[in-house]
Amino acid sequence: MNKLRRQALKYLQLALWAGPLSAFDAMAGNSVKEARPIRLALIESLSGPFANTGEAVFRNLLWAAERVNARGGVRLPPAQGGARPLAIVRYDSKGQNEEALSALRSAIDDGVRVVMQGNSSATAAALLDAIEKHNERDPERRVLYLNYSAVDPALTNEKCSFWHFRFDAHADMRMAALMQVIRDDKAVHSAYLIGQDYSFGQAVLREARRQLAVQRPDIRIVGDELHPVGRVKDFAPYAAKIRQSGAQAVITGNWGNDLMLLVKAAREAGYEGRFYTFYGNALGAPAALGDAGVGKVLAVADWLPNVPVADSRAFYQAFRQRFPRNEDDYVHMRMQLMMEALAQSMERAGSTDTVAVARAMEQASVQLAGRSGWMRAADHQFQQPLVVGVMERKGSEGVAFDVEGSGYGFRVVREIAARDAEQPSLCHMRRP
Repeated sequence: MNKLRRQALKYLQLALWAGPLSAFDAMAGNSVKEARPIRLALIESLSGPFANTGEAVFRNLLWAAERVNARGGVRLPPAQGGARPLAIVRYDSKGQNEEALSALRSAIDDGVRVVMQGNSSATAAALLDAIEKHNERDPERRVLYLNYSAVDPALTNEKCSFWHFRFDAHADMRMAALMQVIRDDKAVHSAYLIGQDYSFGQAVLREARRQLAVQRPDIRIVGDELHPVGRVKDFAPYAAKIRQSGAQAVITGNWGNDLMLLVKAAREAGYEGRFYTFYGNALGAPAALGDAGVGKVLAVADWLPNVPVADSRAFYQAFRQRFPRNEDDYVHMRMQLMMEALAQSMERAGSTDTVAVARAMEQASVQLAGRSGWMRAADHQFQQPLVVGVMERKGSEGVAFDVEGSGYGFRVVREIAARDAEQPSLCHMRRP
């Protein structure tokens, strides 16, 4: 335990600032403090029904930027400004595509050349199309797009772009990981598929049907429906149908409030089957389920706090010291690796030029706290290990950490190596 605490302190010292740029100043000196920052635009829902997801992303990216800055910032040649800190500029999309496009225009006009977004594949597709057209029309102000959560497979397949890099496993990769567990779950003979009615939710259900037919053709699909995104306030009718179907398992890609309200309604309806989820490990879902979710809610992720690696646990403890409120407990390794890849690529390019950084990022290979990943140049899909966890009470075997102070955490039941999570690509990329 003493070793774990020392490792946590190491990460904390790298990540924490006592005040704006204070630790950064101590380590890097006044010349770096005064350097012109490299501004990164975060375009997310910072108000409205999914504001909690946007704020959670901001905390992750802020912490990642702090870590880069605490070690001296992005080290560029003197002609490029020398060592420069990263600075995140927030733009509120309000959960609307038009607002996101307006935010993109504002960011470009503000001189930002790196855009980050992830929550909503529909928004991602709109931004990607706009960035493609902008970069073609205005090569002097080209923009790089880093995606940490929009997992519609098309974004790195049919719609792949030189300007877009995805750091999350896409929906087909996540579903394949879940299917490794469903394949061995002999208690499941029927499944209910439910998702959000847009490109991502549709892709999840489509892939669930396809992979069930291959991996578990004996499982009957007894429900298959989509619901509006972010507009359903009462999931009781859906929960009633799930219970009445007799399904032993629900498969869903729901996220944010749409997931929390769904699992809460299922608990209140008395549903006792399993939930196979993409995002059931955070943002209120464990607390909403309570004891009813123990042993029954599974989630696939790029990383979980209870991954049995000392460096990983220390990393999580450092994040909780940086953001101690239970409601702020939402840390994602992929967002940290994304920032590491960006800093690495800028340093390798020796420039912040969009094309040069993109070419360097095609070769990015990063590691942090016992986890690692690399960028596949063919389609700009990040390749990394995945894990599947099952919800258990804190303190039970394999569950040292709970989620959001709920008393429930996720025990890792399956680890999938990057080579096994990798999926073929349909990308035919045009390069400048």
